[in-house]
Amino acid sequence: MLYRICLLSFVCLISSAMVASEGTAYASERQSVELFEFETPGQQKQAIELAKTLRCPMCQNQNLIESNSPVAKDIRLKVFQLVKAGKTEQEVKDFMVARYGEHVLYKPSLSRQNALLWGLPVILGLSIVIFMLRSVIRTKKQ
Repeated sequence: MLYRICLLSFVCLISSAMVASEGTAYASERQSVELFEFETPGQQKQAIELAKTLRCPMCQNQNLIESNSPVAKDIRLKVFQLVKAGKTEQEVKDFMVARYGEHVLYKPSLSRQNALLWGLPVILGLSIVIFMLRSVIRTKKQ
């Protein structure tokens, strides 16, 4: 019994130490995002506008500027670093899509998969309406 209590205390101590160390890691990373310096104001504006067009993978309904999640801060820092390194907007978007998938973009490109995703419900809805109209017409004829 005493062994279990000591083991549980040890596990709690270790887990609290891990949480504390993660908190300081996030705090230092948050500082690096908030204090990020660009070479020109135009570069800063470009990076912020670009981050507004990218969706937080964790939040889904917020862009990288609005979101305060640790994932969004990591991605925002990477976007800032890529812009500062001289990457174009399309290169940054391509990097983010390759890493997080196309759902990270607010305006995904038109592809077969996206067209199928948006077109299938429309086709299905029209098919149902046509089927219902045919059924009503047949019933009236009888």
